[in-house]
Amino acid sequence: MRIIHFFNKNQFVTAGMVMMVAVVLGIVLQQPLFWALPFIWILLPLIFNEIVQYTSYLFWVLLCVLPLSAEWQVTDALSLNFPDEAIMILLTGLFFFKWLLKPEVIPAFLLKHPLFFLIVLHIIWIAITCIYSENPILSIKFLLAKSWFIVPFVLLPALLIQSQKDFKRLALCFILPMLFVVVQAIVRHAFYQFSFEGIKKILSPFFRNHVNYSAMLVCIMAMLAAMLVLTPASQSSRKWLYGMMMVFIAGLILSYSRGAWLALLVGIIMAFVLYKKWLWQLVITGFVLIILITYGLVQQNKYLKLEPDFQHTIFHTNFKDHLEATVAMKDVSNAERIYRWVAGVNMVIDKPVTGFGPNNFYDYYKAYTNSGFKTWVSSNPDHSSVHNYFLLTALEQGLPGLLFFCTLFIAMLGYAQYLFHHLQGRFNAMVALTTGAVVAMVGTLNFLSDLIETDKIGSLFWLSAGILIVLSHRLKIEQQSIAGFK
Repeated sequence: MRIIHFFNKNQFVTAGMVMMVAVVLGIVLQQPLFWALPFIWILLPLIFNEIVQYTSYLFWVLLCVLPLSAEWQVTDALSLNFPDEAIMILLTGLFFFKWLLKPEVIPAFLLKHPLFFLIVLHIIWIAITCIYSENPILSIKFLLAKSWFIVPFVLLPALLIQSQKDFKRLALCFILPMLFVVVQAIVRHAFYQFSFEGIKKILSPFFRNHVNYSAMLVCIMAMLAAMLVLTPASQSSRKWLYGMMMVFIAGLILSYSRGAWLALLVGIIMAFVLYKKWLWQLVITGFVLIILITYGLVQQNKYLKLEPDFQHTIFHTNFKDHLEATVAMKDVSNAERIYRWVAGVNMVIDKPVTGFGPNNFYDYYKAYTNSGFKTWVSSNPDHSSVHNYFLLTALEQGLPGLLFFCTLFIAMLGYAQYLFHHLQGRFNAMVALTTGAVVAMVGTLNFLSDLIETDKIGSLFWLSAGILIVLSHRLKIEQQSIAGFK
């Protein structure tokens, strides 16, 4: 990197060296095309600089297309979410080259922030588990994908989000495209009499299923709620915000997603918890409950009582029957979830330190299943995962990987609470509270699914980390301003 930086600073020396190399290669290889190298060398930085100048525009475009992107099967073995993932890759590449030429582009406050340090630890451990992975190629693909989430959503906000206007623009970039998706979904759903079965047929091409759709919708609703709180009653735009909220509520109800409804409740509770400064009491209580429940299930193999009845675990097309089956533990989706959780726990026990490697659950989990929990959908033709991101992290990255991720997750909630109570401006404080609620909702959704590696929810999670880092910098500026005033 120092060599690249040297050549960038000493362009006269570099141009002379390129000219000499081009002349020598052209003569030795008898290929005059090499003589064009000096001209390419002159034009390339100009072209690159023009592209880099538009990085900020690409960032805002990325936010707008996230709710609108569709899955594109490039080959039989490769799929890409387009256009958002393509823009994420482009932004990551541009940022990397810009950093090579100008290392100081990454602000010092970001590099020194504890959340960024935890993210780096998380990535380093993933890289280590790739070495011990059962299938390193799949794991390296996972690591690369993680990089093009973190660069656009953690690093770029530190450069591009600097004012209230930027935060408002960010919220609108999510809300307006999602509004379009919800409206068209409701209209199309009407042709199916708003049935439970019909919701699965009307979300393409924007969402794969109603789980992903409702997950993103409930998180964006939190942004819209914050805008409503921050908009004075005298402003005419408030009635439009109320109208959009009514549409979003209708979309959430008609999504028939139990997980999203639960996430909404958790988000509201978490906002209240952060407001009352009860986060650490909640974390300790939750940790104790998890230990007690786990001990209760493991002792004398009591978890075996949860074995489903193979003949009666079915999928219901009527939502009322679906809810009744959920309560009675006869819903096939929950039964299959337990089937995979049992396999996941057995995998963690087998490889507790480095796990099986990122992106390796599907290829190895069936050897660890318990046939007593098998359901009629256990063949898993969709290659879906364990349906619990925390368990998935433990079995693929080992218990240290789970520890790193949980530490990051709890630290994000802790910073949301701290920032809400210390930021002087009401606007920034509300952004911190909303971000904490979104993080809690994402955590709830990922306790029942594994959505952080998807473009829709993964973007919101990592963007939340980026926003908290930006708000921490805003708090430091406020404190310095107050100290200077005194």
